[in-house]
Amino acid sequence: MVLGGKALLGLLVKESYVSRDVALKAISNAPDDPIKFLIDQEVINRNIIGQALAEHYKTKFFSLNDHNIGKINTDLLTETYAKKERIVLLDEKSGTFATDQPDRIEDLKADLIKNYKLKKVDILYASTEDIDVILSSYKKSLSTRFSKIIDQQGSVAPEIIDEIIDDALDFKASDIHFEPQEKEIIIRFRIDGVLHEAGRLEKQYYENILNRIKILSQLRIDEHYATQDGAIRLLKKDKNIDMRISIAPTLDGEKITIRLLSEYVKDLSLSELGLSEKEEQILVEAAKKPYGMILVCGPTGSGKSTTLYALIKHINNPSINITTIEDPVEYKIIGTNQIQVNQEKDITFANGLRSIVRQDPDIILVGEIRDEETAEISVNAALTGHLLFTTFHANDAATAIPRLLDMGVEPFLLASTLEVIIAQRLVRRICSSCRASEKVSSSQIDKDYAGWGRYFSHETNLYEGKGCEACNGTGYKGRVAIFEFIHINKDLKNLILENPSTDVIWDAAKSMGSTSLLDDGIAKVKSGITTLYELSRVVPIEK
Repeated sequence: MVLGGKALLGLLVKESYVSRDVALKAISNAPDDPIKFLIDQEVINRNIIGQALAEHYKTKFFSLNDHNIGKINTDLLTETYAKKERIVLLDEKSGTFATDQPDRIEDLKADLIKNYKLKKVDILYASTEDIDVILSSYKKSLSTRFSKIIDQQGSVAPEIIDEIIDDALDFKASDIHFEPQEKEIIIRFRIDGVLHEAGRLEKQYYENILNRIKILSQLRIDEHYATQDGAIRLLKKDKNIDMRISIAPTLDGEKITIRLLSEYVKDLSLSELGLSEKEEQILVEAAKKPYGMILVCGPTGSGKSTTLYALIKHINNPSINITTIEDPVEYKIIGTNQIQVNQEKDITFANGLRSIVRQDPDIILVGEIRDEETAEISVNAALTGHLLFTTFHANDAATAIPRLLDMGVEPFLLASTLEVIIAQRLVRRICSSCRASEKVSSSQIDKDYAGWGRYFSHETNLYEGKGCEACNGTGYKGRVAIFEFIHINKDLKNLILENPSTDVIWDAAKSMGSTSLLDDGIAKVKSGITTLYELSRVVPIEK
């Protein structure tokens, strides 16, 4: 059993990765999981933990993110052996393996030498997440596994659904799409915001799969011509997986979309979102104020809620009463009071917000301002001694002000409450294991991306991922946000009183140091965080 919890914390103190005072603070604030507390507070990270454990077990640490290991050899070790023993071959020539069970390294060495006739064996310690990624090399395609399940004449629907969900979790997909066509069903995963085909299935097996998903999510199996929404919680790999189910009728049958609610969001810190030091400082300072409004804008799927969750995690402590109203509640945050919108029970954003104000909250999170009533109540709550976080559909930060004024919010109320407006988009992050750079000219950039050359010097380095095992050959791994910040100071408050246009607001904000989505995106391209292709996909070029 690998060290964890307080035993791991003791090791980190002993090896001077963490001071004794910091360790005691972690135990005091999070007695059940002090390690997670330290990660949340950015005192340590996963690599530090891995290095400490490797030293304790007298081996070396292997991080998949830090190595371009290429295609893993799955011929030497059988799939059954590799998965049972949690060990993978990294390099056959040097006899290098990796495992997430460092306490069994000597036994594994002896076993490999005896049963596989190896003369030289070196076993490194790797995180469970990295081992899972490498073990996925053994998996055959979904379509091949579907055929095997069908040939065995077993419980086809449950087994096929399990295979699909397991693959989606391995690939860290955010959504699973079952798309009925005339003769077959196409299964696609949304990975880092982009859809990828995962497999195909004969249509004759789909009805049983559809009905099983409906039953699990407590939906009507006799309804085929109306949309339905539900939820499922499954235990997978010792973790509870929460899924939102949406079913909609199409010409070729009922389409299923499953949203997988990622565990990683719960562990995400402000610094991991992609904020600059200046932006993070502005946000944290605004969140310390006793009242006011922090507004996050962007289209659906741009990470707005994730940003607010990370901010709440950063400021959450037992002395603060935090209450949220969301549609839906996607992630449970320990120490907060979360309310789910329920139209059937007349729990709307507006009605729920009225009740929340009477519950003596310090901080209120409103999932989204959708209508005039919610906008009015939100602004008044922010004016009467509450700090309010919310999201709003607007293309950029400056547009949010005229939009709210058009919804009937009085200019003097908005000027008195707004503290920070953030607009954001998500772009894929270049895989650090296979990232490479190439020097290109601005004229070449213009050939590939018309009009973008003007944002780069005559010759500049552009980065891309070449594709490797760690990123499943895509060249990308994970996502990062690009931001546009408007910090509402005294001058901007006075400007809001004049009911200004979007252009006037942005010109004023820019003169005070605000940077646009495009500016932040260009900076992230130049620093090798994302690609110009990704930026051009989500942000329009300035005319």
